[in-house]
Formats: sequence, C-alpha cells, structure tokens
Amino acid sequence: MPVPMELARILIRETNDTHIVELREQDGERIFPIVIGLNEAAAIERRLMGQTPPRPQTHELLANIIDELGWQLDHILVNDLRDHTFFARLFLKRDGEVIEIDSRPSDAIALGIATEVPIFVAEHVLEEVCRPE
Repeated sequence: MPVPMELARILIRETNDTHIVELREQDGERIFPIVIGLNEAAAIERRLMGQTPPRPQTHELLANIIDELGWQLDHILVNDLRDHTFFARLFLKRDGEVIEIDSRPSDAIALGIATEVPIFVAEHVLEEVCRPE
C-alpha cells in the first residue's frame, strides 16, 4: 500500500557530494531519508525558497514537456529498494488513461515537489529503511 509522504527537510552539504532529502509520513512518524544529487537538491531548495531560475531547469523542463504533450503528472511513487538502490515511478494521466514511467527517486521527488503533486513511498520500502521520528 502506498504511504503519502511530505517533504520534511533537505540537507545540502557543501563539503561533500552527499545531499539528503527526508520525507515524513503524512499521518505517522516515519522518516524516509534518501541521498540525492546536488542538482536535484538545489532544484528542491530553490522551489522551497520561491526562487525561479531565469531558464527552466531539468525538472521544470520535464514538467513543461509533460504538460505540452497533454499529460498531467498525477503522483510519484518510490516503489522498490534492490541492492541498496531505490526505484521510483512517475504516474501520468490523460483522458482517463494512466501510464507509469521509470525514474530515479531523486528526479521523481524533485519533479513532484516542483509540480506540487503527491509523493508516496511503498509500505515495504518504508518498513525496510525508516526510523520513527
């Protein structure tokens, strides 16, 4: 069962390449930390601070493409963990049709935050990696 999550915090470390996004269970106490790249971390931070870059960044570009093709990003789901690697899916809809697209979780989370769509994590993934707050 997918669990609704919200952005709890973002840690950008200027001294190394490890940046972390923490998602919090909306109706619970579990925290889901995930390591992301600097570009994704910076995109999320810009969005949270209300800063709009002069030209579209990768996540804005993808959102624009989805929109121009007549699709709508419905939600994202971090759906699996295999060999220490997380997997995610983008769920797009148009005229009652839903398609799923494979994505890196960091890209999916950045896109989800940029477009303000729900972010979910599969229950079995949460059980494997989460800690209560």
